[in-house]
Amino acid sequence: MDFGLAGKTAVVTGGSSNIGRAIAITLAKEGTNTIIADIDEKSGQKVADLITSEGGKAKVFKADVTDYDSVQALAKAVLDEFGAIDIWVNNVGWDDFKYFMDSKGHWEKIIDLNYRHYLNCMHVILPHMMEKKGGRIINISSDAGRVGEFREAVYSGCKAGVIGLTKAVAKEVGRFGITINVVCPTATLPPPEEMGEGSMFSGRDEDHNVAALFPAEALERLRKQHPLRRIGTAQDTANAVVFMASEQASFITGQTLSVNGGYSMM
Repeated sequence: MDFGLAGKTAVVTGGSSNIGRAIAITLAKEGTNTIIADIDEKSGQKVADLITSEGGKAKVFKADVTDYDSVQALAKAVLDEFGAIDIWVNNVGWDDFKYFMDSKGHWEKIIDLNYRHYLNCMHVILPHMMEKKGGRIINISSDAGRVGEFREAVYSGCKAGVIGLTKAVAKEVGRFGITINVVCPTATLPPPEEMGEGSMFSGRDEDHNVAALFPAEALERLRKQHPLRRIGTAQDTANAVVFMASEQASFITGQTLSVNGGYSMM
């Protein structure tokens, strides 16, 4: 199927690792000029090099999406080079998996990365999309924001906020031909080679082994909680993002799509 993305310019925040990495690679395979916007420039360049080695187009722009001025500089640099931004994927996220009563030391970081980041990016890019009367924004939230998750209270609250924010802004800007939608992954556990240094799964042990956080018995319980009996992959989410960015999804806005193997059914 032709998704109609060839020649479009797409920005993926947090595109250097995990789900963002898969989104960037998959959009590039559809022919987009793919911008990997990440504070981890070194890991981002590895993804860009992989894309270009396979004939795609990709470039890394260093940006701190929790800082409004940094996002403004990112958008300006992309527009100066490519002339337009057609797709913007807000993907950055982070959590520390603590009980709520033990989590206060990380509240600001969690809120900045999982909510303020979306405010900054949408506020910066929307004037451009409104002026050109079109664009796609895809916000990566989480099923934690739909059902609440154990040891992810503040993260769950932020991700729920992203869903509400998306609906409200989608209503405001729909008349400009802009769609804004949410994709909610379930637990997606990347292999070490797909982790950037800032990944919330990185650094759990010296080998960046997810097993340090999810031992075998926990993984088996997690699989059984999914009716499809497997854990999600980054590619599962990337496929949904490509659809939401495509012409086939031009009449879909303000919606939340869970990519979760049936883990939570809304």
